[in-house]
Amino acid sequence: MAKPNKKGPTKTVDVFCVGCKTQLFKYRKGGKGALVKCFKERISKDYTQQPCICPNCQGVFARDTLVRGAPAYKIIGGKVTMK
Repeated sequence: MAKPNKKGPTKTVDVFCVGCKTQLFKYRKGGKGALVKCFKERISKDYTQQPCICPNCQGVFARDTLVRGAPAYKIIGGKVTMK
């Protein structure tokens, strides 16, 4: 399996919790589709204290997993939004 591009995209998006509108992280996203997974190496600024848990409302928004051999967060549908 191919690993994600090391350099990564330059466009960043802000990822927010849907429940309380708290910013979770800044992510270098490629493409224009929905946010399904976040590779950890592409997160430029992380605002969470615990992985996959919102710091404000304590809601779980993702699962820690491996995607194509690289560590990533698999986003739970409807739990986050991006701008």
